[in-house]
Amino acid sequence: MQTKIYRVKGQFVLGSQTQKFTKELKSFNEENIYEKIYSLFGSQHGINRNKIDIQEIEEITPDEVEDLVLKGIL
Repeated sequence: MQTKIYRVKGQFVLGSQTQKFTKELKSFNEENIYEKIYSLFGSQHGINRNKIDIQEIEEITPDEVEDLVLKGIL
């Protein structure tokens, strides 16, 4: 099974403010991306799942990757 690269866009509520985000992640399928985003924001910011709004998930090619850490892995 080969991993794919996804770009995730959305927003989350932190206190009284809404913050937009864009993340690029590797995963086997799109369902795992939801869990990775919820886990990432929950551990880094202490945000509950119901305060995270994932608006768009798109599969991208390695040439489209902008995240420098992910580029280094590829």
